[in-house]
Amino acid sequence: MKILAFAGSSSSTSRNLELVKYVLKDFTEHDINLLDLNDFDMPVFSVDREKNGYPQAAHDFLKAIGECDAIICSLAEHNRSYTAAFKNVFDWASRIHVKVWQDKPMFLLSTSPGGYGGGNVMATAQKFFPQFGADIRETFSLPKFIENFDVEKTEITAPDLKAALDEKTAAFKQGL
Repeated sequence: MKILAFAGSSSSTSRNLELVKYVLKDFTEHDINLLDLNDFDMPVFSVDREKNGYPQAAHDFLKAIGECDAIICSLAEHNRSYTAAFKNVFDWASRIHVKVWQDKPMFLLSTSPGGYGGGNVMATAQKFFPQFGADIRETFSLPKFIENFDVEKTEITAPDLKAALDEKTAAFKQGL
């Protein structure tokens, strides 16, 4: 089985990428394609630019989705919504193929340094991703990333949060 994974962030120190990598430790028996959103840099979407065609990076993003069996995505939150980098990739891709997620099973994650753990972007994605072909099977939000995650050891330090994520990860795997 091929798993596509990425963080909805372009930060070189992305907390959401750390969370994705942590979850991927439970998928080592699968073929993993870990994308870097920075590899999909393109002009800011506009209908005027769209008249000139679609960037190859948008096609490449859709191709990666098409080649996978499941998606693990952790969304970063900026000002209670998607990051500009993710939103731009999503906007371009959705203009090429409205069902961006191509009905693939998705494990949707988020984290942030705050106590809500990216809950606003998570709620937005849960509401709108299914309209774009996402089959969201499980979700998990990790609050207070700095307090609850050891980056050096790549592990969740809060036992209750670790147990909750482990349970959701097992359920996602079982449903594949």
